[in-house]
Amino acid sequence: MNRICELFGIRYPIIQGGMVWCSGWRLAAAVSEAGGLGLLGAGSMHPETLVEHIRKMKSATDRPWGVNVPLMYPEIERLMQIIIDEGVKIVFTSAGSPKKFTARLHEAGIKVAHVVSSSKFARKCEEAGVDAVVAEGFEAGGHNGREETTTMTLIPQVRRATSLPLLAAGGIAGGEAMFAAMALGAEGVQVGTAFALAAESSAAEAFKLRCTALEEGDTMLCLKKISPSRLVKNALYDRIAEAESRGAEADELRSILGAAASKRGIFEGDVDGGELEIGQVAAAIKEVRTAEEIVSGMVSGYEKTRQAMAGAAIM
Repeated sequence: MNRICELFGIRYPIIQGGMVWCSGWRLAAAVSEAGGLGLLGAGSMHPETLVEHIRKMKSATDRPWGVNVPLMYPEIERLMQIIIDEGVKIVFTSAGSPKKFTARLHEAGIKVAHVVSSSKFARKCEEAGVDAVVAEGFEAGGHNGREETTTMTLIPQVRRATSLPLLAAGGIAGGEAMFAAMALGAEGVQVGTAFALAAESSAAEAFKLRCTALEEGDTMLCLKKISPSRLVKNALYDRIAEAESRGAEADELRSILGAAASKRGIFEGDVDGGELEIGQVAAAIKEVRTAEEIVSGMVSGYEKTRQAMAGAAIM
């Protein structure tokens, strides 16, 4: 049996990324109901809001689901206690070391996966005792690793570095890419961009429309002096790029971003002045689909690719 499916109790090894301003209970429940693993994105939720979404998830689905927690979250101790008290069974952590919380979560009966951008961090995850690793290439949207390693390069290196169940992330929105990632050693995929643009995503419709109109090259990695992030090219991005080109320091870049830049762009739909976080693969997504359509499309695309490759030959 597929180790990711067995670990999380799901039908398909497809995990919906816990993205800020996109991954509320409606999206997470829809993905879980479709046979994948839905994740609440705690990074953009106040603690009270997370409690509300957790309780709505419990009412919306009896399938497995989890919470994504960026470890740089300001009230991280309070958040982890909420997750334990509310009986959450699966946690994906990112943006920090998993060592501090993994044992505590395990004691509460919670399975833990951690997102990494290098094989070095994958080895540290295994030492920390996590249950699975998500290896994310720099094609991904939002916050990225500093290594700028692509998914196709990263997955086989992480596979050699650890024996843990391995998920691939970054640039994966269809069954063909899922097949490719699994051919390289992944046992499943974490999908962000496709689900960020899903009908059930809590992102603003203006954000979804802007992103489904993107072409190749319309996103760029920037803000490396703060935290490398992949953003859509818009008026805010132009200001950031100009500042970076003349060597602006982190404080000036933060000033240009202003307060709640990602909320403005993704949740409120300010597509010119807000921070629009999305992956490169958005250029291949031209319509808003339901979570069920995304999951079923990935599964059928994977099967078609597998059957086609079974008869493929290079000579």
